[in-house]
Amino acid sequence: MTAVQTVALDRSWWSRHGGTVTVWSVRAALVVALLVVWELTADRWFDITFTSRPSDIWTRLAEWQQDGTLWSNTWITVQEIVYGFVVGAVAGALTGFLLASAPAVYRVLDPFIMALYAIPKVALAPLFIVWFGIGMNMKVLLAGATVFFLVFLNTAAGVREVDRGLIDAVRLMGGGRREIMVKVVVPSSMTGLLTGLKVAVPYALIGAVIGELVASNRGLGYLINDAAAQFDTAGVFATLAVLSVIAALLNLFVGLLDRRAGRWKPMGTDR
Repeated sequence: MTAVQTVALDRSWWSRHGGTVTVWSVRAALVVALLVVWELTADRWFDITFTSRPSDIWTRLAEWQQDGTLWSNTWITVQEIVYGFVVGAVAGALTGFLLASAPAVYRVLDPFIMALYAIPKVALAPLFIVWFGIGMNMKVLLAGATVFFLVFLNTAAGVREVDRGLIDAVRLMGGGRREIMVKVVVPSSMTGLLTGLKVAVPYALIGAVIGELVASNRGLGYLINDAAAQFDTAGVFATLAVLSVIAALLNLFVGLLDRRAGRWKPMGTDR
């Protein structure tokens, strides 16, 4: 029998990364083109009172950076996002595993959970203000409440879709409840959990900023309200630019979660 030899392909750097470089180059060109057109047409085609312009936005960001306004408020919002995500994700994952592991209890509570999930989270803000004030705790819990349901529902779905044949096989081999949970339920439901975490990441940002917009004296949401109250359109756009950067970083994190979740998918499930 003739042995089959594997020959490594000597691929150039461009053949390996050319597609990615091209995509990012086109994206950068689109952003630059948009900013140039915006700058040139501002105050000619549009009233800068309502649209501002990139140079004014950059000036406002520079001013806020120099006096510390930008970093102090950004840090507050980032903390609210991180804490809210952690609180909501941990509570959602644990609750999802526990309730989905008790089908009878889950069936009883399912309509109540869905009713709470259907409530717009911005409607909870006034109630949270009454309970927790306008400090960081309110924004963290509002972000956590937003994250909780997304993680809970995806985790519970993952647990409920575990292959019953695998559970029966472990039982036939003498495995108890602990072995079934550790060796079957947790690994099999991990895709649902990671999907919930991936989907919930941007909503932590949304929940935190909504809380700041409703009532706050710190954070990026507060900066938006303060700038809008002074008809400072450049300040509003500057804050939105910072939020866009944070959202982009969160999307990178989501991409890492997505690749991580892909490792748990059985082969042949992607079509």
